[in-house]
Amino acid sequence: MRSPILLAILGCAVWGSGSFALAQPAGEVCASCHGDEAKKVQASAHGVVDCAICHVRHETYPHPAGVPKPQCSECHADVAGEHAASVHGQELKRGNAAAPTCEVCHGEAHEMKDTKSESFHQGVPDTCGMCHADIAAQFKTSVHGLAVARGIPEAPVCTNCHGEHQILSPQNAASPVNASHIRETCGQCHGNVMLSKRFGLPADRLVSFDASFHGLAAKTGSQSVANCASCHGVHNILASSDPRSTVNVKNLPQTCGRCHPGAGTRFAIGLVHELPGRTEPVPVRWVRITYEFLIPLAIGLMILHNLGDWLRKLAAKRFRPAAARVKDVLTARQRQIRMYPFERIEHALLVVSFLTLVWTGFALKYPDQWWGRVLVQWEGTFAIRGILHRLAAAVMMSVAVTHALSLAASKRLRDHWKQLWPVRRDLPEALLNFSYNMWWHQRRPVISPHSYIEKAEYWAVVWGTVVMGASGVMLWANSLTLRWLPKVALDFATAVHFYEAVLATMAIFVWHFYSVIFDPDVYPLETAFLTGVSVKEEEAEAWEETPAPDPGERNEQQPQ
Repeated sequence: MRSPILLAILGCAVWGSGSFALAQPAGEVCASCHGDEAKKVQASAHGVVDCAICHVRHETYPHPAGVPKPQCSECHADVAGEHAASVHGQELKRGNAAAPTCEVCHGEAHEMKDTKSESFHQGVPDTCGMCHADIAAQFKTSVHGLAVARGIPEAPVCTNCHGEHQILSPQNAASPVNASHIRETCGQCHGNVMLSKRFGLPADRLVSFDASFHGLAAKTGSQSVANCASCHGVHNILASSDPRSTVNVKNLPQTCGRCHPGAGTRFAIGLVHELPGRTEPVPVRWVRITYEFLIPLAIGLMILHNLGDWLRKLAAKRFRPAAARVKDVLTARQRQIRMYPFERIEHALLVVSFLTLVWTGFALKYPDQWWGRVLVQWEGTFAIRGILHRLAAAVMMSVAVTHALSLAASKRLRDHWKQLWPVRRDLPEALLNFSYNMWWHQRRPVISPHSYIEKAEYWAVVWGTVVMGASGVMLWANSLTLRWLPKVALDFATAVHFYEAVLATMAIFVWHFYSVIFDPDVYPLETAFLTGVSVKEEEAEAWEETPAPDPGERNEQQPQ
């Protein structure tokens, strides 16, 4: 009788123990047989993952043979897809058994390393160095490698620049180390204000690069312009104070000479990262200060002069009684020739070249503007902006030389040009007319046919052409400039070229366009550039207080 009872008790015990085992997490159950593996898993990044997630049919014992090994892609599909598209994944696809898999970098599944740990961060160069030994050796001696060895978690390792799983060839446009993305990649750290402050890094490196020609050209999509890596190196980046550094003062001629042969052979290269108001050379600072004073002053006076002139003429033509206005006696005199056919051709070439220079020049400085994007969108494949800019510059300089030669060769043109030569009465006329436009007195002064208005325009064009031409040639032949002159000369030319362009462009729009379009005496257009004869002299009106000009004096100024 005891045997059946004993068997019943034993059965209950076995059933209870089985239920207890099934109630435990699979990991704990597995640990009863796989204790060593369980300890490894608990210490790994997979410590929070239950064994049953990866190991199917674990509940069958003994475990059946031929159960497929779990794949990382079953849980990490996105990461697996990135790896498959990377250079490593493509090598595996081509049958290269030496190409790294997940286990090579992260470790075996039961010993998976925590990628957020300090030890994993420090070990990345060694991990990559298993295949890229030479590069890893260079990296370890660089400023970045030394910072990693000191245990600085913010110090960049291979994956910070190249990416983690989707590592692409530098020639791939999507790669973070492609020439078009180097600035952004380096800027992750060197554009971070907090990191710069914490580690004492110069905070202006990204800003000063963006403001330089290299940075502006890179922003437009140029693939050939120098970027951070071109000067500082790639894996062997060293402090500028290190004699081995590519940016050490003694090595700059060789570094810059890769793009600018002969640069720094006669004069030291000097400061590279320059920022207005902080690190700019003294000559550049004076250029900036001069133009920052000159541009608002000159353009401000032009605006006041033309606004006052427009209001005066508006009041006379629209708001004064008709009886108070009389026809100008100038309408009865002979029409004056403003531009001969040859001069009109010069003017047409000057207009086209100037507008092209303005567009293509400021498109480099402001490539994000809608009118700039239209032009620079081709820069990555075909440098159309730079080609157009240089062609327009060549046309403008050719027009200037042709103009000078024509004056020397033709007495007719020379006599006509003499009317634009400054004379003593220009200054009183300018002061009196400006006072009249400002409503400081009511008597309108007599203005010469070729007055200070036309003369100021002409000589401003002469000055601007000389300045822009000289500075532009230095920038165009930058390698030759750096070979024969110190770098500060190129910086000086760059500053002058930009500020003079701003002044010239604003002067054309404010001063010249008013004279030939918005002036009520010529509106809607002064057609002398087409016909050679000014419409102002036929349609202009004067006021009762305006003294009649001496016809004899006017006739004397007709071109012979």
